[in-house]
Amino acid sequence: MASTLEKFIHSLDLRALPRVLQIQSGIYGQGSVYEMFGNECSLSTEEVIKVIGFKINKLIASICENNEVSQFSAKVELPLNFPGLYKVVADKTPYISIEEIARKVSIGPTRFGHPCFYSTKDIKLSNFTVKHNEQITFNSVEEVHGTMAVNCVVVRNNQSHSFTLPLSQEGEFYECEDDQIYTLKEIAEWKIPKCRHRIVKLSNTLHMWDSSSPLPENFDGCLILMPVYEVQAVMKFRKDIVHILSDLDVEVKDVTDCYDISSFLQPLSLEDIFERTSKEFPMVAEIMEGPSGSQKPYKLLSTGKEIVIHKKYQASRVLASEMRSDSSKKRYLIPMSYKGKFKRRPREFPTAYDLEIARSEKEHLHVVATKAFTSPHKELFSVSVGDQFLVQQRQTSEVLYEGRKRLIDVLACEHILSDSYKKVLLPMYMEGGFVEVIHDKKQYHLSEICKEFRLPFNVKVSVRDLSIEKDVLAAAPGLQFEEEITDSYLLISSASSPVESWEIPVYRLNMLVHLLSKDVQTAVPPVTRTTVEEVSEEEYYMLRRYENLTLHPPPRPPKKPT
Repeated sequence: MASTLEKFIHSLDLRALPRVLQIQSGIYGQGSVYEMFGNECSLSTEEVIKVIGFKINKLIASICENNEVSQFSAKVELPLNFPGLYKVVADKTPYISIEEIARKVSIGPTRFGHPCFYSTKDIKLSNFTVKHNEQITFNSVEEVHGTMAVNCVVVRNNQSHSFTLPLSQEGEFYECEDDQIYTLKEIAEWKIPKCRHRIVKLSNTLHMWDSSSPLPENFDGCLILMPVYEVQAVMKFRKDIVHILSDLDVEVKDVTDCYDISSFLQPLSLEDIFERTSKEFPMVAEIMEGPSGSQKPYKLLSTGKEIVIHKKYQASRVLASEMRSDSSKKRYLIPMSYKGKFKRRPREFPTAYDLEIARSEKEHLHVVATKAFTSPHKELFSVSVGDQFLVQQRQTSEVLYEGRKRLIDVLACEHILSDSYKKVLLPMYMEGGFVEVIHDKKQYHLSEICKEFRLPFNVKVSVRDLSIEKDVLAAAPGLQFEEEITDSYLLISSASSPVESWEIPVYRLNMLVHLLSKDVQTAVPPVTRTTVEEVSEEEYYMLRRYENLTLHPPPRPPKKPT
């Protein structure tokens, strides 16, 4: 039965892809030409296309008051790269079954694909009872003993309990509150259920407001987001991906069951390639849709080019930010293979607690006070601007408070005088200001810094990497190495002229390829070129946010005695 493209998308389960559609009728008459994103194609009546995916292309936003669209609010169009970080407002409309949740909500293996719900009534299973209003995390959908079910987790008394809920399970399920922050792109990909809108609250604008913004100045309220989808499809005699917006007036018919789906090319994302076993590498692929960007290796990855994908692996990077006070600060991911050298730059420490975190056994931390501090206890030292200290160690000390002795955490230091040193104690809660004094003139490679010092760490390039055509780090006034992260990469080279190979990030590069049944000429990949990757502000916040989840944060600074 024929339906509009939009209705087809709303009724489609992502797990049922790919699907073969036949064009029935619409604004595209026979042999008509349709062009979008530079892809020109003919959508003739009775033409067949293979739909390989669909995603939200843009969002129609309305300002929201009391969880309803304001009657005075005009609808504005927001691109997915619209700046800002947003909190998701929990949907107040219930889901009536697990099947409805699985069909409408994105559940997947990534960190975004684990939605949380609660049931208004207890759910009794064979060996476990899920209590009403208890948070249930949905991790994946799979077949269990011949029945489709959702793998779930409940955390109770700091213990995780895993179980499955069949799709046939009925009830009244509501979304749980979500305290994470997301970009619009992440919300579009993971947090908008099919056939529903999504209310979000602006959490951080990231950029200064300007007159071109579709939102009012100083806006910090809620928005109702309505998605417009983009269908990704493959045509029978083309090697590129066709993009069709869902709101176009065209009727289609699903003919998957009576069509040989293998007669179409099979596009694969970099994530699809990365999920292949290591034994399947190396492989030859043709690019169906390349990434944007003029820097190497992105300009080599144009549509139609053949590449060799040599292997997949995890690699370390150092996340660094330029030391600038203005909004033009750039951020980079630096590989350990970077051959330039760095000299140390002074670090700044806002509290005595930060001095304790930064100190090392290798050298005494020498600092100058930039802010005065008057101690409320005679046993502890009062600091003046310009005082210099050598940081020693953390310890406890007795202080007299309201006539009673109390133990508090302090930082033992040596106060540097003109011709001597004086042992002093600084309260750990002290909010002052300190700048490091650098005596070390040595030049360091990146790997040496990561091995010998704690991050964050301030540096400046002293010897640029001559193997890079344009070393962007050398132009920076200073860099702060913030943390070391591990990410997924593919090693690739040109199939026609394999002079050098490049590492490309799996999760930050939008690119589609199809595999070719060609033999790889050389088993050993050519020399790998170093690439310093510049990351956007949104990517930076995402990298820091998720990397920090795997670390154990230091305890909060002790509070000032009250």
